[in-house]
Amino acid sequence: MVLDSIVSSPIRRKTFPRDEMGSWSTLVQRHRYLLTALTLLAFLCTIYLYFAVTLGATGSCAGLKGAKRATCELQHAGSSLHSGKLKFF
Repeated sequence: MVLDSIVSSPIRRKTFPRDEMGSWSTLVQRHRYLLTALTLLAFLCTIYLYFAVTLGATGSCAGLKGAKRATCELQHAGSSLHSGKLKFF
């Protein structure tokens, strides 16, 4: 009854072409802004990570190991809290 009317409605009978999305060029044209934003974001993240790794490794305790490093990090922890450069690793 009700199900028959839903199944036989003209909206349900509408068929879409098999290649509804179009070609790759159509897809790129539709989403050009999104793809540009993602590319720019990836580029900026790469630059950020490069400088985070290269500049973050240079510290006064970088060459020390073991107990000497732990002592050095404890001594510099107070100054890093005041300068706003708190490192978690």
